[in-house]
Amino acid sequence: MDIHAYVVDHVDAPFRGEELTVDEPGPGEAVVKIVATGMCHTDLNTQAGNMPLPLPGVLGHEGAGIVTKIGAGVENVAVGDHVVIGWPFCGKCRNCIRGEHRYCLHAGKLLTGGHLFEGPHAGGSAYTRTDGSSVSGHFFGQSSFADYSLVTASQLVVVDKSIPLELVGPLACGITTGAGAVLNTANPGPGESVVVYGVGAVGLGAIMTAHNSAAATIIAVDLHDSRLELAQHYGATHVITSRWNGSGRSPEGQRTTPSNAPV
Repeated sequence: MDIHAYVVDHVDAPFRGEELTVDEPGPGEAVVKIVATGMCHTDLNTQAGNMPLPLPGVLGHEGAGIVTKIGAGVENVAVGDHVVIGWPFCGKCRNCIRGEHRYCLHAGKLLTGGHLFEGPHAGGSAYTRTDGSSVSGHFFGQSSFADYSLVTASQLVVVDKSIPLELVGPLACGITTGAGAVLNTANPGPGESVVVYGVGAVGLGAIMTAHNSAAATIIAVDLHDSRLELAQHYGATHVITSRWNGSGRSPEGQRTTPSNAPV
Protein backbone atom coordinates (compact mmCIF):
# COMPACT_ATOMS: atom_id res chain seq x y z
CA MET A 1 0.00 0.00 0.00
CA ASP A 2 1.12 3.59 -0.66
CA ILE A 3 1.89 5.79 2.34
CA HIS A 4 3.35 9.20 3.11
CA ALA A 5 6.29 9.18 5.51
CA TYR A 6 9.09 11.41 6.77
CA VAL A 7 12.46 9.94 5.84
CA VAL A 8 15.93 10.76 7.18
CA ASP A 9 18.34 10.04 4.31
CA HIS A 10 21.62 10.17 6.22
CA VAL A 11 23.11 11.38 9.49
CA ASP A 12 22.01 14.97 10.25
CA ALA A 13 19.71 15.07 7.22
CA PRO A 14 16.30 16.72 7.73
CA PHE A 15 13.03 14.87 8.04
CA ARG A 16 11.74 14.93 4.46
CA GLY A 17 8.25 14.00 3.34
CA GLU A 18 8.19 11.20 0.77
CA GLU A 19 5.80 8.73 -0.81
CA LEU A 20 6.69 5.12 0.06
CA THR A 21 5.19 1.69 -0.35
CA VAL A 22 4.68 -0.66 2.59
CA ASP A 23 3.83 -4.34 2.32
CA GLU A 24 0.51 -5.82 3.37
CA PRO A 25 0.43 -7.39 6.85
CA GLY A 26 1.57 -10.98 7.12
CA PRO A 27 0.75 -13.50 9.86
CA GLY A 28 0.88 -11.87 13.29
CA GLU A 29 1.10 -8.36 11.81
CA ALA A 30 -1.22 -5.38 11.57
CA VAL A 31 -1.44 -2.01 9.85
CA VAL A 32 -2.22 1.04 11.98
CA LYS A 33 -3.40 4.38 10.62
CA ILE A 34 -1.34 6.86 12.61
CA VAL A 35 -3.52 9.57 14.15
CA ALA A 36 -0.86 11.13 16.38
CA THR A 37 2.77 10.61 17.32
CA GLY A 38 5.18 12.23 19.73
CA MET A 39 8.65 13.58 19.01
CA CYS A 40 11.15 12.04 21.42
CA HIS A 41 14.80 12.93 21.95
CA THR A 42 15.59 9.38 20.82
CA ASP A 43 14.34 10.32 17.34
CA LEU A 44 16.71 13.29 17.27
CA ASN A 45 19.59 11.15 18.57
CA THR A 46 18.98 8.70 15.74
CA GLN A 47 18.84 11.50 13.19
CA ALA A 48 22.22 12.65 14.57
CA GLY A 49 23.72 9.17 14.13
CA ASN A 50 23.84 8.20 17.80
CA MET A 51 21.54 5.20 17.36
CA PRO A 52 22.43 2.39 14.92
CA LEU A 53 19.35 2.46 12.66
CA PRO A 54 20.54 1.99 9.05
CA LEU A 55 19.70 5.11 7.04
CA PRO A 56 17.74 6.10 5.05
CA GLY A 57 14.95 5.29 7.44
CA VAL A 58 11.58 6.26 8.88
CA LEU A 59 11.70 7.20 12.57
CA GLY A 60 8.98 7.81 15.15
CA HIS A 61 8.14 5.65 18.15
CA GLU A 62 5.32 7.28 20.10
CA GLY A 63 2.46 6.43 17.79
CA ALA A 64 -1.25 5.99 18.38
CA GLY A 65 -3.92 5.26 15.81
CA ILE A 66 -6.57 2.96 14.40
CA VAL A 67 -6.10 -0.62 13.20
CA THR A 68 -7.01 -0.81 9.51
CA LYS A 69 -5.75 -4.28 8.54
CA ILE A 70 -4.70 -7.45 10.34
CA GLY A 71 -2.78 -10.50 9.17
CA ALA A 72 -3.58 -14.15 9.69
CA GLY A 73 -3.74 -15.38 13.25
CA VAL A 74 -4.12 -11.96 14.89
CA GLU A 75 -6.60 -12.18 17.76
CA ASN A 76 -5.59 -9.48 20.25
CA VAL A 77 -6.82 -6.60 18.06
CA ALA A 78 -9.51 -6.09 15.43
CA VAL A 79 -9.95 -3.67 12.55
CA GLY A 80 -11.30 -0.41 13.95
CA ASP A 81 -9.64 -0.71 17.37
CA HIS A 82 -7.96 2.40 18.77
CA VAL A 83 -4.44 1.47 19.85
CA VAL A 84 -1.17 2.68 21.29
CA ILE A 85 1.81 1.10 19.54
CA GLY A 86 3.84 -0.27 22.42
CA TRP A 87 7.31 -1.73 22.84
CA PRO A 88 8.24 -4.61 20.50
CA PHE A 89 9.36 -7.89 22.02
CA CYS A 90 10.01 -11.42 20.82
CA GLY A 91 7.86 -13.12 23.46
CA LYS A 92 10.12 -16.19 23.54
CA CYS A 93 13.40 -15.28 25.24
CA ARG A 94 13.97 -15.85 28.97
CA ASN A 95 13.22 -12.23 29.87
CA CYS A 96 10.00 -12.14 27.88
CA ILE A 97 8.89 -15.40 29.48
CA ARG A 98 9.55 -13.78 32.87
CA GLY A 99 7.26 -10.90 31.89
CA GLU A 100 10.16 -8.48 31.39
CA HIS A 101 9.38 -7.55 27.80
CA ARG A 102 11.27 -4.28 28.13
CA TYR A 103 14.45 -6.30 28.53
CA CYS A 104 13.85 -8.66 25.61
CA LEU A 105 17.18 -10.20 24.64
CA HIS A 106 16.54 -9.22 21.04
CA ALA A 107 15.67 -5.60 21.84
CA GLY A 108 18.54 -4.17 19.83
CA LYS A 109 17.38 -5.73 16.58
CA LEU A 110 13.73 -5.01 17.33
CA LEU A 111 14.31 -1.34 18.09
CA THR A 112 16.94 -0.21 15.62
CA GLY A 113 17.54 -3.09 13.21
CA GLY A 114 15.36 -1.45 10.56
CA HIS A 115 13.30 -4.59 10.01
CA LEU A 116 10.85 -6.88 11.76
CA PHE A 117 12.32 -9.74 13.78
CA GLU A 118 10.06 -12.60 12.73
CA GLY A 119 7.49 -13.50 10.10
CA PRO A 120 7.50 -12.74 6.37
CA HIS A 121 9.45 -9.50 6.86
CA ALA A 122 12.16 -10.92 9.12
CA GLY A 123 15.56 -9.56 8.19
CA GLY A 124 14.28 -7.00 5.70
CA SER A 125 12.28 -3.81 5.65
CA ALA A 126 8.69 -3.75 4.40
CA TYR A 127 9.21 -0.15 3.23
CA THR A 128 10.36 0.75 -0.30
CA ARG A 129 10.76 3.91 -2.35
CA THR A 130 9.12 4.54 -5.69
CA ASP A 131 12.39 3.56 -7.38
CA GLY A 132 12.26 0.16 -5.68
CA SER A 133 15.08 0.81 -3.19
CA SER A 134 14.64 -0.22 0.43
CA VAL A 135 14.16 2.17 3.35
CA SER A 136 14.66 1.12 6.96
CA GLY A 137 11.42 0.95 8.88
CA HIS A 138 9.98 -0.63 12.02
CA PHE A 139 11.92 1.83 14.22
CA PHE A 140 11.09 0.73 17.77
CA GLY A 141 8.67 -1.60 16.03
CA GLN A 142 6.61 1.16 14.45
CA SER A 143 8.19 4.03 12.42
CA SER A 144 5.24 6.26 13.27
CA PHE A 145 6.46 9.33 11.35
CA ALA A 146 4.11 8.19 8.62
CA ASP A 147 0.39 8.02 7.99
CA TYR A 148 0.38 4.21 8.21
CA SER A 149 2.61 1.79 10.10
CA LEU A 150 3.17 -1.96 9.69
CA VAL A 151 3.66 -3.50 13.14
CA THR A 152 3.73 -6.77 15.03
CA ALA A 153 0.24 -7.09 16.46
CA SER A 154 1.48 -8.29 19.86
CA GLN A 155 2.84 -4.84 20.65
CA LEU A 156 -0.51 -3.09 20.21
CA VAL A 157 -2.45 -1.96 23.29
CA VAL A 158 -6.15 -1.24 22.80
CA VAL A 159 -7.47 1.97 24.37
CA ASP A 160 -11.04 3.14 24.88
CA LYS A 161 -12.41 4.98 21.86
CA SER A 162 -13.55 7.83 24.09
CA ILE A 163 -9.91 8.77 24.79
CA PRO A 164 -8.45 11.30 22.31
CA LEU A 165 -5.71 9.51 20.41
CA GLU A 166 -3.59 12.65 20.21
CA LEU A 167 -3.12 12.42 23.98
CA VAL A 168 -1.99 8.81 24.27
CA GLY A 169 0.94 8.57 21.83
CA PRO A 170 3.52 9.29 24.59
CA LEU A 171 2.22 6.21 26.42
CA ALA A 172 4.28 4.25 23.89
CA CYS A 173 7.56 5.53 25.32
CA GLY A 174 7.95 8.56 27.58
CA ILE A 175 5.12 8.01 30.03
CA THR A 176 5.52 4.23 30.30
CA THR A 177 9.27 4.61 30.83
CA GLY A 178 8.73 6.85 33.85
CA ALA A 179 5.78 4.89 35.16
CA GLY A 180 7.53 1.56 34.71
CA ALA A 181 10.59 2.78 36.62
CA VAL A 182 8.37 3.45 39.64
CA LEU A 183 6.02 0.46 39.39
CA ASN A 184 8.49 -2.23 38.32
CA THR A 185 11.87 -1.11 39.68
CA ALA A 186 11.57 1.39 42.55
CA ASN A 187 8.23 -0.03 43.75
CA PRO A 188 8.13 2.25 46.83
CA GLY A 189 6.53 0.89 49.99
CA PRO A 190 4.41 2.76 52.54
CA GLY A 191 6.23 5.78 53.93
CA GLU A 192 9.18 5.54 51.54
CA SER A 193 10.57 8.39 49.43
CA VAL A 194 11.09 8.78 45.69
CA VAL A 195 13.45 11.29 44.04
CA VAL A 196 13.05 12.02 40.33
CA TYR A 197 15.93 13.82 38.62
CA GLY A 198 14.66 15.62 35.53
CA VAL A 199 10.93 16.09 35.10
CA GLY A 200 10.32 16.20 31.38
CA ALA A 201 7.88 13.68 29.92
CA VAL A 202 9.60 10.64 31.45
CA GLY A 203 10.09 12.29 34.83
CA LEU A 204 6.50 13.51 35.00
CA GLY A 205 5.35 9.98 34.22
CA ALA A 206 7.35 8.85 37.25
CA ILE A 207 5.93 11.65 39.41
CA MET A 208 2.32 10.83 38.52
CA THR A 209 2.88 7.13 39.17
CA ALA A 210 4.64 7.75 42.47
CA HIS A 211 1.70 9.94 43.52
CA ASN A 212 -0.54 6.90 43.05
CA SER A 213 1.85 4.59 44.91
CA ALA A 214 2.48 4.14 48.64
CA ALA A 215 5.33 6.68 48.63
CA ALA A 216 5.01 9.40 51.26
CA THR A 217 7.60 11.84 49.90
CA ILE A 218 8.03 12.57 46.20
CA ILE A 219 10.88 14.94 45.33
CA ALA A 220 11.30 16.47 41.86
CA VAL A 221 14.68 17.92 40.81
CA ASP A 222 15.09 19.99 37.64
CA LEU A 223 16.80 23.04 36.15
CA HIS A 224 13.56 24.64 34.97
CA ASP A 225 10.97 26.20 37.26
CA SER A 226 8.19 25.60 34.72
CA ARG A 227 8.82 21.85 34.89
CA LEU A 228 8.92 21.92 38.66
CA GLU A 229 5.55 23.66 38.72
CA LEU A 230 4.12 20.85 36.58
CA ALA A 231 5.74 18.26 38.85
CA GLN A 232 4.11 19.89 41.86
CA HIS A 233 0.75 19.87 40.13
CA TYR A 234 1.06 16.19 39.24
CA GLY A 235 2.15 14.88 42.60
CA ALA A 236 5.54 16.08 43.83
CA THR A 237 5.51 16.86 47.53
CA HIS A 238 8.80 18.75 47.27
CA VAL A 239 10.70 20.38 44.40
CA ILE A 240 14.35 21.37 44.14
CA THR A 241 15.86 23.81 41.66
CA SER A 242 19.21 22.39 40.58
CA ARG A 243 20.67 25.21 38.48
CA TRP A 244 24.40 25.77 39.07
CA ASN A 245 25.81 29.25 39.63
CA GLY A 246 29.47 28.36 40.14
CA SER A 247 29.40 28.63 43.91
CA GLY A 248 28.24 25.12 44.57
CA ARG A 249 24.66 26.25 45.10
CA SER A 250 21.70 26.81 42.87
CA PRO A 251 20.77 30.50 42.55
CA GLU A 252 17.54 29.98 44.43
CA GLY A 253 18.77 27.17 46.64
CA GLN A 254 16.44 24.38 47.61
CA ARG A 255 12.78 25.19 47.19
CA THR A 256 10.22 22.94 48.82
CA THR A 257 6.50 23.27 48.37
CA PRO A 258 3.49 21.19 49.32
CA SER A 259 1.68 19.40 46.58
CA ASN A 260 -1.82 20.23 45.42
CA ALA A 261 -1.88 17.35 42.96
CA PRO A 262 -5.15 15.80 41.93
CA VAL A 263 -5.78 12.23 43.01
